Amino acid sequence: MAGLDSPRLEAEWLLAHVLRLPRMRLVLESRKELSPIELDAVGQLLNGRCHRVPSQHLIGTAAFLRHELVVDRRVLVPRPETEGLAMLAIQHLQRLPLQKTPIRTLDFGTGSGALILSIAAEFPSMEAHALDVSVDALDVAKQNADRMGLAGRVRFHLSDRFLQLPPGLHFDLIVSNPPYIPTTEIETLAPEVRDFDPRLALDGGTDGLDFYRYLARESGRRLIPGGNLMMELGFGQAREVAEIFQKAGWMDESVEKDLSGIERVLIVRWPGGLNQDGQEGI
Repeated sequence: MAGLDSPRLEAEWLLAHVLRLPRMRLVLESRKELSPIELDAVGQLLNGRCHRVPSQHLIGTAAFLRHELVVDRRVLVPRPETEGLAMLAIQHLQRLPLQKTPIRTLDFGTGSGALILSIAAEFPSMEAHALDVSVDALDVAKQNADRMGLAGRVRFHLSDRFLQLPPGLHFDLIVSNPPYIPTTEIETLAPEVRDFDPRLALDGGTDGLDFYRYLARESGRRLIPGGNLMMELGFGQAREVAEIFQKAGWMDESVEKDLSGIERVLIVRWPGGLNQDGQEGI
């Protein structure tokens, strides 16, 4: 099916969606005759997938940890690698002193809200904040917050980086899956990514590191002393990004690998106060 890696698996997922069944139930329903409406729905989905429309866009949702998130062309489809970042953030927050209230967490570049919403779902007393420069992305994130019953617990900020974030607002933890694809590499990506994910969520500048430089310069002033920053990394970027943060005065706590053994998450700690030198802007 159009050069896809796992065409049968993808077809099964789409059929299961139309029939409103878990995929593993399909074998039990193998003799079921599809109605004309079901046949037409399956045909449309398969045609879209043959044209490399992401299956998540065709279905309208994406699985993330134990949640189903609304996704479309306005946001990046959340990946399994980002689930790893979310789980590391949850584990980190579980270790914080219970008497520390409220714990404040910010998702820098929230997109669909996958990170902050999955974290907030685990901590009813946490003060959750989500920031994005895209009005469209925030609309999707708010829709997902409603869907998960978290609408009243997450503050959404329309902001170009930290520029429009309210002054005096500081966090125990900042998480981010920033754009990290080098500009010239975007055209080489799979069609599902290149043609359907927002370029704004992909383009990390000439070498893919622009947003890491910005975060190294500016996010210390948004953390409490000793606060942490946890970021997803692109393939092969760990060493360079770690050096950027070390030179900016951060303490390098760890680099965590994903399930494929790729160095995928950098965790750093800001040891100082809130007065960090540097100008806003990349």
